[in-house]
Amino acid sequence: MSDILIRRKHQLGLARAREIAWKWAEDAEEQFEMECTVEEGDDCDVVHFERSGVKGTLQVEADHFELTARLGLLLGAFKQKIQAEIENNLDTLLAEEATRAAKGAAPAKKAATKKATAKKAPGKTPK
Repeated sequence: MSDILIRRKHQLGLARAREIAWKWAEDAEEQFEMECTVEEGDDCDVVHFERSGVKGTLQVEADHFELTARLGLLLGAFKQKIQAEIENNLDTLLAEEATRAAKGAAPAKKAATKKATAKKAPGKTPK
C-alpha cells in the first residue's frame, strides 16, 4: 500500500474553502468515479472519498487543506502520477480562486447560477 499526503495553505476562510472542497469533490466524482461524502463541522469539514483501490480524506480548515489517501496494491504503482494529478487539481482550484479574488469577481458558482436563471426566464434569450 502507498500513502499520499498533500497539504496546501490558503487564506480563504472556512466558508470559501468549503466551496472549493465541494468543487474538488464534484470533480473527483466525475473524473475518477469517486464516491465522496462530506462531514461538516463548526471548525472544519472532512470530505471522505473512495473507489476501488483508493480511500482517503480531504480535511478542510479555514487556513489549509490536508489530503490523505491510501492507494491499493495495483494503484500504488502509479502513486507519483496520481499524486501529481491530485496536486494539480487542487492547485488549479486555488489559483482560480486567487485570480477571482484579485479581480474582485463573484465565485464561479454564483455566476453560473445567475446564468442558469437567465436561461430559465421566459421571453429572454441568453447571450
